[in-house]
Amino acid sequence: MKLNSELLSIVAALILLTGCAEALDLIGSVSSAPLTEEEVGRGLKEALITGARKAAAELSAEDGYYGDSALRIPLPDEARVIVDNISRLPGGRDMVEDVILRINRAAEDAAREAAPVFVRAVTEMTIADAFGILRGEDDAATAYLRRTTGEDLYALYQPKIEASTSKDIVGGISTGQAWESLTDSWNDLADSAVGRLAGLTAVNTDLDDFLTRKALEGLFVKIEAEEQKIRTDVSARVTPLLKRVFGSLDGDRD
Repeated sequence: MKLNSELLSIVAALILLTGCAEALDLIGSVSSAPLTEEEVGRGLKEALITGARKAAAELSAEDGYYGDSALRIPLPDEARVIVDNISRLPGGRDMVEDVILRINRAAEDAAREAAPVFVRAVTEMTIADAFGILRGEDDAATAYLRRTTGEDLYALYQPKIEASTSKDIVGGISTGQAWESLTDSWNDLADSAVGRLAGLTAVNTDLDDFLTRKALEGLFVKIEAEEQKIRTDVSARVTPLLKRVFGSLDGDRD
């Protein structure tokens, strides 16, 4: 009886081991199976939302824009005359820096509301969009978000930037008013006979538009960096679906 019992245990163990081997083979075959349209769609949406939320969160933190020398929003080059003149006043340099700080703070504030804009755009993504992004250029996802969210993000950022440039800086004059005064005077000179002879050109930069577009440029720079991580860094693929979908590209990069 004891012998039979031991024999049965050995047989049961062999069956169990055989079953496990078959199960492992099955799991392997499933993980290496071709990606389905549904997986690609879900994977790309997950990647876009993950990257966009992370980028928005980083930029919406204090100094998200201002503390990053590559993304800090400057005044236009044409504002150099304003900067130089105000800087000659006592405390003038601090005033100019305060203007730049407020502009960047306005952008950081706007970034707090950017994530829902991205989520809405991603939910409308088609299967064709998803496959185009997966097999597209390394910035294909960023380009998709730029194309589908640009107008909504502009509408979100612009009023906050405008509110910042409307605040007084010195003598009851705001950044916007100083900019208009500077460009109006310059353009009068450029349009005069003397100006035309000197080859001067008018300055038609819309300050709020310039600053808003700079803020959005910084946002998409952040998103593109997140896209690059997911495409090339295995550790950035934080879910099994991201690993499977973007892992399908790894062989193409070798």
